[in-house]
Amino acid sequence: MTTLLKTLLMNSRKTSALLPSNFNLSSRWLYSMPPQRSEASKIEQNDMVPAAQNEELDKLYKTIEFECRGNDRAVLRSYTQFATMAANELGIQIGKCWSPRKAHHERYTLLRSIHVHKRCRVQYEVRTWFRFIHFHKLTGSTAETFLEYVQRNLPEGVALKVTKVSYFHPS
Repeated sequence: MTTLLKTLLMNSRKTSALLPSNFNLSSRWLYSMPPQRSEASKIEQNDMVPAAQNEELDKLYKTIEFECRGNDRAVLRSYTQFATMAANELGIQIGKCWSPRKAHHERYTLLRSIHVHKRCRVQYEVRTWFRFIHFHKLTGSTAETFLEYVQRNLPEGVALKVTKVSYFHPS
């Protein structure tokens, strides 16, 4: 991609042909120079505050457990694969990822007719599948970023329960 940009810069005819007429190379180009600071915007050494006073200590989590519930086993498997891939990209240590072999069954028996014909019944069944994932040794900022990303991409029909276990620091 960068070689394409360099060739466009070198050949002005191609650049003017490919770019719209209102495009300004000096202000919108990827490799343009950063804007110069004025004397008023520069910070003096006396005004600087040490970083330790500005920042709060980040909270540390020993374990974060995801409990995913859903009606479709394939969707749950795909979502746990997505969550583990996202954790790998952020450098989060992944623990156990498991699911029970059987689903939880709930059966409802109802009469077909509203008033009579008791022997004519209908049975409905709801199957709920579970998946569990454990993540270990996270900082607070990493955990919040990861949880927000994973929860925003939660598919339909999947419920997510998050349990956080933090380290105890006596003060």
